[in-house]
Amino acid sequence: MLVRKANRIDIECVVRGYIAGSAWSEYKQDGTVCGEKLPAGLVESERLPELIFTPSTKAEQGEHDENISIAEMEEAIGKDLSEKIIQTSFALFEAASEHAEKAGIILCDTKFEFGQIDGQLILIDEVFTPDSSRFWPKDEYKPGSSPRSFDKQYVRDYLSDIGWNKEPPAPELPAEVIRQTSEKYLEAYRLIVGRELL
Repeated sequence: MLVRKANRIDIECVVRGYIAGSAWSEYKQDGTVCGEKLPAGLVESERLPELIFTPSTKAEQGEHDENISIAEMEEAIGKDLSEKIIQTSFALFEAASEHAEKAGIILCDTKFEFGQIDGQLILIDEVFTPDSSRFWPKDEYKPGSSPRSFDKQYVRDYLSDIGWNKEPPAPELPAEVIRQTSEKYLEAYRLIVGRELL
């Protein structure tokens, strides 16, 4: 594997094809996602009329990312670079979504990070993993419900259920939560890649 050091662009780039998670929570309350108005009447997990791009700050370890507007992103890194990142993010999402659907998986949303090497935009960090993406089984998908997922949502739900306030240190996860999370990740890999990891 060849590794090169990039100058990280301190923006997390989230592309959403469906309304779920924190986007659903905000929409229920305000009718918006990251401050952008969405059509009325959407239900949980519904496919969005078009992909949306929701940037956030890239916080230091232990800190929380903060949602920002596209205008704030443009102010931070420039309009041209912002547009290039948004278009690249949409193209990556569409290609991965098409591949996942053929494997019986819905790619709900995902996060990208970008950097630059010699002025050229490059994709950095993890891509389309259960830590950076929300995956649902296509055959179980039903708008208006919270689909079973192959991602870290299971851990988030556990932490929410025990009342963790999201301040460090995080509580230790029970062995059963770790085991079930591992199974979800391995199942996602098997379905998307088409073979066993181990």
